[in-house]
Amino acid sequence: MKRAIIVVLDSVGIGELPDAKDFGDVGSNTLVNIKKVRPQTELKNMSALGLGNIQGEDIYLLGKTDAPQGAFGKMAEKSIGKDTTTGHWEMAGIITAKPFPTFTKTGFPKEVMDAFEQAIGTKTLGNIAASGTQIIQDLGAEHVKTGYPIVYTSADSVFQIAAHEAVISIEKLYEMCQKAREILTGEYGVARVIARPFVGENGNYTRTKNRRDFSLPPTGTTILDLAKEKGLNVTAVGKIEDIFEHRGITRADHTTNNNEGIEKTIFYAKEEFEGILFTNLVDTDMIYGHRNDVEGYAGALEYFDSKLPEIIAQMKDEDILFITADHGCDPTTPSTDHSREYVPLLVYGKKVKAGVDLGVRKSFADLGQTISDYLGLNARFEAESFLNEILM
Repeated sequence: MKRAIIVVLDSVGIGELPDAKDFGDVGSNTLVNIKKVRPQTELKNMSALGLGNIQGEDIYLLGKTDAPQGAFGKMAEKSIGKDTTTGHWEMAGIITAKPFPTFTKTGFPKEVMDAFEQAIGTKTLGNIAASGTQIIQDLGAEHVKTGYPIVYTSADSVFQIAAHEAVISIEKLYEMCQKAREILTGEYGVARVIARPFVGENGNYTRTKNRRDFSLPPTGTTILDLAKEKGLNVTAVGKIEDIFEHRGITRADHTTNNNEGIEKTIFYAKEEFEGILFTNLVDTDMIYGHRNDVEGYAGALEYFDSKLPEIIAQMKDEDILFITADHGCDPTTPSTDHSREYVPLLVYGKKVKAGVDLGVRKSFADLGQTISDYLGLNARFEAESFLNEILM
């Protein structure tokens, strides 16, 4: 039984892309900069696979080895963007040539907000680009007093709705997001509408783990669609189901943090099935990257690295493990937004040649094409498979 196990370390970039200046991300190098700021950071298990052997300036600091146990390389994003949706869609086979709209300068247009307020039957607060943790401190008390939800955006293509769980129930907040999703199409078709519930008292509001993403449906066929059509199992762990709008998935486990996501990955890897196990580990991005928390980010990476042997221990003879990321979010730079970076590519399995340098892939979609070729999905993506390079 052939299986592809994909683990996305959310936002773990490894160096600016050539067009990083167009995105305001010159100098971003999430993983290497964390190591420079926090030299004691140790990722010995990923380094054993070849993390420190990937081509790139100063990446050897992560721990270069003379005998990598896996194949290794890095991937450039071909899509125009640097967010969750474009990154995940591309590794599943979709190149996004036209960027999703953003509304950082003036907020969402009046016609959008009027339609949204009419749909939910209440006024709103905010409608600005802001830090999610800061805006609930700034507008939280007014929200609690009025009951009006807080709408905000960021450098990403997102429409975010924040609400105190004691003021607007989780279910009601999700309903609001669904109504916003129905409105935000065409020229206003943001990649994601995100529910951002919080709790606490004035001056000490904190976001909860009940976040939920409402994405646009994928604009093309993905490896998930093809695997499901073939009758294979497609298990989605974490926010994968939201990113692909529940399409091409046979089983979803909506974990809310890295620890739970890692444990569920180990749990499902123990099972007997053929197909794809696709995990997103979100904490590095959501909790630490966007808050410029270097210590927390490094700790989350080290924890995953410490659990990697447990994931590997559950792998079957024909399993191939792919460890990668969807974009960057360098916590050492002044920006709290995503960064336009290369992402790492580590590949491991009993049938994978050790020490293969996969170089610099021109697209994340090379991953999807490789998985398609391995599972016999017959995809024809705008990509180049590296399957023949890694199989014994």
